[in-house]
Amino acid sequence: MSMPPVPQSTNQTPLYPWGVPQGPPEKSRVGLMVGIIGGVFLLIVALLATLVLVGKKIDSSYPRAESTLTAPGTLLDGHYKLAKDDSPRLGPPLEKSWRLSWEAKAVHGVVVAYHPSGGDRGDLVVTGMYGRFRNTAAVRSRVLAGNGSQHTEVKVIVPPMDVTPSGSRTRVSCEEVTRSWTDGKALSYPVCAWADGNTWARVAYMTVYTARSLSLESAARITLQIRSEMVKPIR
Repeated sequence: MSMPPVPQSTNQTPLYPWGVPQGPPEKSRVGLMVGIIGGVFLLIVALLATLVLVGKKIDSSYPRAESTLTAPGTLLDGHYKLAKDDSPRLGPPLEKSWRLSWEAKAVHGVVVAYHPSGGDRGDLVVTGMYGRFRNTAAVRSRVLAGNGSQHTEVKVIVPPMDVTPSGSRTRVSCEEVTRSWTDGKALSYPVCAWADGNTWARVAYMTVYTARSLSLESAARITLQIRSEMVKPIR
């Protein structure tokens, strides 16, 4: 004998009063994924475009490369002859030290020594670079600031000062340093530096020109003559 069906209460609340829940249609999910991927792609494109614009703006803040720093066979009307060109050996480390600088771009190092042609002792040492430089006052300051420290045998005894000769469009700063050797000998001499949009150089007068025989003002004038002989236009 079969059991009668259990009567349903008219007040019973269904588990799902609006029916069995359904997930979003498959097409909606696809559209959502496409929208997300498209948004990410547009964001990446916008970011790359911004980086390109920033890069162009930064690049335009540097002067055009129009001049280079050369190492002629003689300097100062033939009074000094090229004794050694250390650019292949010392140039790359110099370039590396400026690679992260915001003031320099596309740099090349030049390190040369000149000996008096008259047989006098000592050298005229020029350390510099060519490339694209901005904020030349800061470049000039850095060039002389690195000339002496507590970790080297070179000590600054007269701090850098602007001694640009009257009428010159290129600023020149000079200082006086003393260099000591392990045998107890020491030499005091002037050091000058210029910096323009394409070149900078530090000139150490370690020759018959000493701090006692060459004032910083005179050294600045000679430095500008050296610049006129070493800086050449790019052809």
